[in-house]
Amino acid sequence: MATGKTITERDGTRTITTHYIDGAFVESHGREVMDIIKPTNGKVIARVTLGDEEDTRHAIAAAKRAFVTFGRTTKEDRAGYLRRLHEAVSARIDDLTAAMVEEYGGVVQFARPIVQSGANAFLAAERGVQELPWTQSWGKTTVTLEPVGVAGLITAWNANALFICLKLASAVGAGCTVVIKPSELSSLQTQVMIECVIAAKLPKGVCNVVIGRGDVVGAELVRNPDVDKISFTGSVGVGKGIMCDGAATMKRVTLELGGKSPTILLDDAALDQAISAALVLAFMNSGQACAAGTRLLVPKSRLDEVKRGIRTAMRAFTVGDPANPRTAIGPMVSQKQYERVQSYIRKGIEEGAEVLAGGEGHPEGLEAGYFVKPTVFVNVKNDMAIAQEEIFGPVLCVIAYDSEDEAIRIANDSKYGLHAAVLGTDLQRARRVASQIRAGRVVINGMTDDPQAPWGGFKYSGVGREYGRYGIEAFLETRAILDS
Repeated sequence: MATGKTITERDGTRTITTHYIDGAFVESHGREVMDIIKPTNGKVIARVTLGDEEDTRHAIAAAKRAFVTFGRTTKEDRAGYLRRLHEAVSARIDDLTAAMVEEYGGVVQFARPIVQSGANAFLAAERGVQELPWTQSWGKTTVTLEPVGVAGLITAWNANALFICLKLASAVGAGCTVVIKPSELSSLQTQVMIECVIAAKLPKGVCNVVIGRGDVVGAELVRNPDVDKISFTGSVGVGKGIMCDGAATMKRVTLELGGKSPTILLDDAALDQAISAALVLAFMNSGQACAAGTRLLVPKSRLDEVKRGIRTAMRAFTVGDPANPRTAIGPMVSQKQYERVQSYIRKGIEEGAEVLAGGEGHPEGLEAGYFVKPTVFVNVKNDMAIAQEEIFGPVLCVIAYDSEDEAIRIANDSKYGLHAAVLGTDLQRARRVASQIRAGRVVINGMTDDPQAPWGGFKYSGVGREYGRYGIEAFLETRAILDS
């Protein structure tokens, strides 16, 4: 088992200089140092030494060696590792939640359930391991499911701990070994996750972690011929690059990319509940969520009622300290993200949309951090940039429609197709509408989750699926053996 501290502290600033490779903490060969900035006040809280190509190749080699044995483990062996990972992460939920709150400003009411969902992903994968038909035979033919090999797992900052859990659960369930390239902005979460891996006593080399930039560590994972699979969560632009560059070595890929998710409010919806649900969907994770329901489609006949309801309901969506359980919306992750959101608010005004709530600038009294005003636009046309482009902040576009068919057409008029929602009293009707939306997951009457249900997108929202047996299947190949 690896020993030693993953983080040292001096003068109130934490320092991370190691990666986790082949079951041990290894000093970084890369020498670039990055500051971790607390988004509530803009102050440096940690410094991280980033890995380079040599660190990455060292980790890949460890994973390749470990795969020789781990790729031949039984499903019972892997189920045992998954249970231990669940136990290890469950024991650190408080620590992971605190890290999410501190290093990117995730509000507690979002961060804690997200971490719990990550822990539960290991149980879902354990169930998937038991359900999958690992061997099927007929006549003189035997078909087996085989692990694809060494997998590179690349995660995003907005729910880094969750993404690590999801991808690691699927890879371990399949029998793959991994090199994780977590978001460098989420290095505190990553350290806790490494400690969970150690506590779960995975064989050395099965899980390796190199903290570094996507264009350095991530690029090496994508081009290295000893990496058989990439599972990536992040932007469409980077996802396209992974598909192109990975083709040179025939990489298998799972890509969970962006979203511009529609919420259809049907004309029979109970407005109080529906508006509250729509705002929760829009502002989840302070709007920094690929699944955020940032387009609210409402019937023109009820538009004035909806506008009044939104003005009233917005009072509950307080902005402030993300550690306060009553806070609904925290800061943006960085100054760059703050400026991006501000630019889209200005663009919406320039395009002719009306600001119903929020607007430009910091909320009063919160000028020190990267806080924005949760903003709702009305009189939005679906061809406006604010309705088509992923903003990744608490900005909601309200779009009016005349008929149910038009609502479905508008919902599908997007290059994205990750998530959607339907709000209405008639459940059968809501399901009928949901079945016509081109999205990987559609929820009815509020956000809900099922760790066995697949997660992933249509169109530009990605390739492949995660969660449960669907996630494990993405790390498998089929092999047929035929007797003569």
